[in-house]
Amino acid sequence: MNATTTGTSAPANRRMPTLFIPHGGGPCFFMDAPPQYPELWDRMADYLRGIGQSISQTIHTKPRAILVISAHWETPQVSVTTSPSPSLIFDYHGFPEHTYRLRYPAAGSPALAQQVRDLLGDAGIESAEDEARGFDHGVFVPFLLIYPQADIPIVQLSLQAGLDPAAHLAIGEALAPLRDQGVLIVGSGMSYHNLRHFFDNREAGNAAARAFDDWLDDAVCDPDPGVRNRKLRDWSQAPGACEAHPREEHLLPLMVAAGAARGDRAVRDYSDKLIGKAISGFRFG
Repeated sequence: MNATTTGTSAPANRRMPTLFIPHGGGPCFFMDAPPQYPELWDRMADYLRGIGQSISQTIHTKPRAILVISAHWETPQVSVTTSPSPSLIFDYHGFPEHTYRLRYPAAGSPALAQQVRDLLGDAGIESAEDEARGFDHGVFVPFLLIYPQADIPIVQLSLQAGLDPAAHLAIGEALAPLRDQGVLIVGSGMSYHNLRHFFDNREAGNAAARAFDDWLDDAVCDPDPGVRNRKLRDWSQAPGACEAHPREEHLLPLMVAAGAARGDRAVRDYSDKLIGKAISGFRFG
């Protein structure tokens, strides 16, 4: 089953949004939370479960295909999966045995993958394809909640090594036309990702996470998309930035989603605290 992505542009109210979603930690939604934090992932899971219905209510249709940019795949050239039947990559370690038996049999779409490459090429961005790669947990774990029926084709897009924010904004902008053809573009990462300090609940770390989250909300939701993108390019200068992201791979999917939004404004549609650390999700358009 391949996505059909050709045709005329959709009316603005039928244009797919772009999303930046948190995907949690490993297979967190499918195992018991730590006993001291029994509801740790519950609100995030509820948010992810509500995304499909929210899109259907506002766009009045399901996506025809989904393009996911995961924090867990980096390549020298931005790359796309081309398998018509992608496998799953259990790229997490030390979790309960049953979490390595999860299944998400969504089809791939070689046709959409080629269109992604064509759009990137038109923008002067070199790309590659990978027929062997399956979906990593930044894809199948959240989508088991978002679209559990696995009935929408998915193509995964890599981050580009070097993790340049401006380059990823440009990648997103090149892919924006897909939104008018029924393709949902999703950046899958975390707005806070410091595993060393995630569970320590120290006030200094929590305060840094709040400061960065406040800045991120202000930057992403700026009414001027040009200002928004300038702020995102300079994210590392924000308060708490290096504490929240010692390495930025979990933030960079946001840049692709923001670039693909072009002139559309954003709203923060998820806000939570996980062991004192502020976490956000965003919807553009």
